[in-house]
Amino acid sequence: MKANLILTIAIGALLTSCNGNVKRDATGTFEATEVTVSNEIPGKLVYFNVTEGDNLNAGQTVGMIDSVQLQLQKLQLRRSGASILSNKPEISAQVASLEAQIAKQRSEKVRFENLLKAKAATQKQVDDINSAITVLQGQLAALKSTLSNNTSSLNAQSSAVDVQIAQIDDKLAKCHITSPVSGTVLAKYVEQGEMAVTGQPLFKVADLNNIFLRVYLTAAQLHDVKIGQTVKVTPSGSGKTYDGKVTWISSNSEFTPKNIQSADERENLVYAMKIAVKNDGLIKIGMYGDVTFK
Repeated sequence: MKANLILTIAIGALLTSCNGNVKRDATGTFEATEVTVSNEIPGKLVYFNVTEGDNLNAGQTVGMIDSVQLQLQKLQLRRSGASILSNKPEISAQVASLEAQIAKQRSEKVRFENLLKAKAATQKQVDDINSAITVLQGQLAALKSTLSNNTSSLNAQSSAVDVQIAQIDDKLAKCHITSPVSGTVLAKYVEQGEMAVTGQPLFKVADLNNIFLRVYLTAAQLHDVKIGQTVKVTPSGSGKTYDGKVTWISSNSEFTPKNIQSADERENLVYAMKIAVKNDGLIKIGMYGDVTFK
């Protein structure tokens, strides 16, 4: 009887030991795709509504750089462009007079040719009219060329102003500080009213709904893992298991010695791998997690 009791206790202890030490294939830390939003236009932050922990949508405006001077520059450029266009010549109006003179001379030519046939005019009179028509046609061609060149030059100046206005519009758009991705604000680096310079970090945002567990595998473990494979992920200390999906496996080993001299050293080669996990809000960045492949 006593022997049976001892055997029962031993079996229970063995089962408890096995259940309390679930074998894990790899261990790593959770991370998210973090984006640091930096300032693009120097100026004063006249508006900046960001708080750590806020959930932002992609494209959501959260701040504004003072844009008064840029607006004034744009207004000045618009007036400059209007002034340039006002100097464009009216080609049709300026050539109308010469065209009228040419038409009159051609009419005179017909009349004198008829008079010449009737012996009432001389050949010299007809030749003089032909010469006058030729001179007027030359003047007309020169005037059209000059007016066309002036118009082209003014059009080029107007286009240059349009480019400058487009550059101002781009700067004005960049005065609006927006979140490039949907996610949660992890850090805030500036406050409303401060002066921000180009390239200065403003805030950091990350998508915490879709996070990754980064683990490292030995070369031997790679044979049992492939991209797209579904695995089980357990955050340390939570006791809750999540479904994960292998999305990336590094093609290069890390901490590899230049000259591998033994089989034992080859066992030290590790390869980074990322496992996508849908977060329910309980998993935090930097938390440790275990993964089971089978």
